[in-house]
Amino acid sequence: MCGIAGELRAGGPGPDDRHLHAMGQAIAHRGPDDADIWRDTDQGVGLVHRRLSIVDLSPAGRQPMLSASGRYVIVYNGEIYNHLDLRRQIESQARAPAWRGHSDTETLLAAIEAWGVEDALKRCIGMFALALWDRERHTLTLARDRLGEKPLYFGWQGQGSDAVFLFGSELKALRAHPAFRAPIDRDALALFLRHNYIPGPHSIHQGIQKLPPGCLATVSLSQREPRITAYWSAIQAALDGATRQRLELSPEEAVDELETLLKSAVAQQMVADVPLGAFLSGGIDSSTIVALMQAQSSRPVKTFTIGFHEAGYNEAEHAKAVAAHLGTDHTELYVTPQEAMAVIPRLPTMYDEPFADSSQIPTFLVSQLARRHVTVSLSGDAGDELFSGYTRYTATAGMWSKLSRLPLPLRRTAARSITALSPDTWSAMAGWLPSRRLGHRFGDKLHKGAGVLGSATIDGLYHGLVSHWPDPARLVLGGQEPPTLLTGLRPDLRGLDPVERMMALDLVTYLPDDILAKVDRASMAVSLESRVPMLDHRVVEFAWRLPQSLKQRNGVGKWALRQVLYRHVPQTLIDRPKMGFGVPIDIWLRGPLRDWAESLLDDARLRREGYLNPAPIREKWNEHLNGSRNWAYHLWDVLMFQSWLETQKP
Repeated sequence: MCGIAGELRAGGPGPDDRHLHAMGQAIAHRGPDDADIWRDTDQGVGLVHRRLSIVDLSPAGRQPMLSASGRYVIVYNGEIYNHLDLRRQIESQARAPAWRGHSDTETLLAAIEAWGVEDALKRCIGMFALALWDRERHTLTLARDRLGEKPLYFGWQGQGSDAVFLFGSELKALRAHPAFRAPIDRDALALFLRHNYIPGPHSIHQGIQKLPPGCLATVSLSQREPRITAYWSAIQAALDGATRQRLELSPEEAVDELETLLKSAVAQQMVADVPLGAFLSGGIDSSTIVALMQAQSSRPVKTFTIGFHEAGYNEAEHAKAVAAHLGTDHTELYVTPQEAMAVIPRLPTMYDEPFADSSQIPTFLVSQLARRHVTVSLSGDAGDELFSGYTRYTATAGMWSKLSRLPLPLRRTAARSITALSPDTWSAMAGWLPSRRLGHRFGDKLHKGAGVLGSATIDGLYHGLVSHWPDPARLVLGGQEPPTLLTGLRPDLRGLDPVERMMALDLVTYLPDDILAKVDRASMAVSLESRVPMLDHRVVEFAWRLPQSLKQRNGVGKWALRQVLYRHVPQTLIDRPKMGFGVPIDIWLRGPLRDWAESLLDDARLRREGYLNPAPIREKWNEHLNGSRNWAYHLWDVLMFQSWLETQKP
């Protein structure tokens, strides 16, 4: 795991060493072990690398690295888990160079020389973001892994001969360059307020994009507009698996094959020349990864969890029970509200653009805990998106099957009836009801459901349910909400089952731009490499070939994944309502965070800054404070933008 950055200048003097070093220093946390630059002043190109040494700790793994022929120069962030297999393939074709070390960077360069960029990446199993300079063709190629585990931003700054193409693992690397002048993108801000993250390819800055997962971007001085092409598509994998390549396996055969694939992915991702462990919450996903790690390890796997004293937010006891059964070397840390809230001032610079998934706080804390003991940690992310784990999938389908039969005026009356009682009242009443699946914060979810009773389609219903501010353009002064995959549904997705459609959309929006971004920034802030075995593309493609009946049964998701886990951990330790990984932001905003929030939400301040309409914010803040509504999610969105904006002032 590392950090990369660089520039390509349109004219004038070549890259300045001071500017390149400044870009690297801005992302030093991503690679504290080493730093270097490479530049060609005649061609106006400069590459920057910050190294976190994981595989091949010797100088032979240093970057920027030249290929054996000298044609290519690469800076690369990530891991190629099958790089030893690729070496053998290259050697079998008599195309191998004289190896200088055993780094995956050197393997990747040799693969590119042997097969070309696109074919080489198609053969790779891993997570990565890279920049490759072709010294013969004078082209710069950027690439990102299939599912978007590793981030990469890019864009032109300036005009004419003063223009500079900048790229980097994080926006702070681009901002460190003196040519950076990109203003705030108000349209992207509207998207942020709807989703609590900024969906790619947008960023908070005009003219700066996120490279989409599974894509290449090629740019040169003769063709300044980046040419973006896909070498792999998550949407296409979903369509192929769900409509043309369905598996015809018995349930037992499907579980056997899934376990085999997951074991292989876990084994490959356990290879490192530094200490390695895993996050463990005690839920299905992380428990499955840890169980498969322990089954393939001769010594106890190091596992980590954090706990909270607040009821409804503490998974530490569940994690401890799973760890004890598996025999891991388990470390837990109980965090006080004061310790958790102490993270908040760090969030704006950690995430570099507005980001408001409040589980960013415990994610940072568990990363910080793990980093005291290991340099690499595996996680169970992506189980929900691949195996239909989110309750909102079945909830949306169930809600639509009933709503679609009711006239719209009747639905609106029902919405008014629901919102007549506070969320806290509904949550208290939930204790009288028999279903175990009502889950945490039932009243809040019911109020949110009331807000989407007027949806015309199931897709509109789902979009409403995953939205925070339902009309963010009304909130952002001078902003319009751009279309996204969630609003402009691709025609080919209509061939999928509605639940599979929701899963596919989450796979290409919520997963890369919320979940993976959250984990990357939190872990890299403490120089910890996080790996996600379930995002091995072989697992992803297999999951999409499974029929929905092997993912959801009797309204419960992740059936096949559960069966794998039950082979290693007793069912009694696992089966419980889904909790999530959050903190009581709603309570904190009414208590210890109130003064901080009041300052950021002050009407005069909002008017002076000129980005947000104060009236709807003040209305929600007052309702939240008096307890009539819980607007924690909406308010946290605004607070994260406001606190980020504060860091942008000269």
